[in-house]
Amino acid sequence: MGAWGVRAFENDTAGDWSFELTEVDDLSLVEAAFEEVEAVGADYLEADAAANALAACEVLARLRGNTGYSDSSTEPVDSWVTSHPQTPSPELIARGTVAIDRLLGSDSELCELWEESDPDAWRGAVGELRDRLQAQQGV
Repeated sequence: MGAWGVRAFENDTAGDWSFELTEVDDLSLVEAAFEEVEAVGADYLEADAAANALAACEVLARLRGNTGYSDSSTEPVDSWVTSHPQTPSPELIARGTVAIDRLLGSDSELCELWEESDPDAWRGAVGELRDRLQAQQGV
């Protein structure tokens, strides 16, 4: 996974995922990202699955009005969110929170990769995303 920053869309995997999002009109890709993490259970979680789950959490946070940051890497998602306004269910928000907890835990390749370079900055960015995901709409 090529990464140039610690935020959810600052890597190639999430960038590819965001372009896939532009091909759907619902939250099926978000659900699929969470299903991939859930299917792993306690087994080793691959970095790409974790990166996609973080991207999915960004979509939900943005749909709730909690954008956080916007730049060239978020343009496809920002455009999709604008053209597909909807309120994510509490269950989907909860699944995103569980996915974040899982990828921050043991047996997570993404977590291991960041532990080798800049773990504090990455954990800070993921924590900030978690806060935005859980915050009330537009907070």
